[in-house]
Amino acid sequence: MTLIIIIAVVVLLVLWVISVQNKLVKLDEFANNALKQINVQQMSRYDSLRTMVNTAREYAKDVESKTIIDAIEARRPVQSANPTAEQINENEAMLGQAIRNFNVVVEKYPELKSLDLYKNAQEEYAKNEDQVRMARMTFNDCVTKFNMQTRMFPGSVIARMLGFLPKEYLAEDKSKADIPDIFPDKNTSVEKQ
Repeated sequence: MTLIIIIAVVVLLVLWVISVQNKLVKLDEFANNALKQINVQQMSRYDSLRTMVNTAREYAKDVESKTIIDAIEARRPVQSANPTAEQINENEAMLGQAIRNFNVVVEKYPELKSLDLYKNAQEEYAKNEDQVRMARMTFNDCVTKFNMQTRMFPGSVIARMLGFLPKEYLAEDKSKADIPDIFPDKNTSVEKQ
């Protein structure tokens, strides 16, 4: 009778370990897939930026504008089968700087902003920007679930034994922090109403 109980406990323990391992693999794959989706969305966004750049190239008359436009052309995001969070963050920072520089160039040419081709590319870029944002959020959600599973006891013991380590989140997009406050002194604006 004791032998049967011992065997049953061992079998249950083995089944539990298998269950935890399968859950970790599933969560790891969700996170990996989400990271790859960001890479795909970055490439789509870059393609729409390239359309805007090619349209602007015809209007860029000064050397500075041509240099900025050529620099954007050279900044294609890293296309990798297995991108890392670090590569994704680098791509975001690089493209963010490129689009800020490009916007400076575009401001010099109001006739460019009125072209349908440019407007359409700009709309497509905005859609792709939203898709990248959503893909980043999905990745960070997947990482949260994975990290919880790898850090909570008793699953954390199995995770460490099997080599599952917590994943890094994607960094916050610092360029969005540069958006000016439209109500710098909230108390004054409320009082004026």
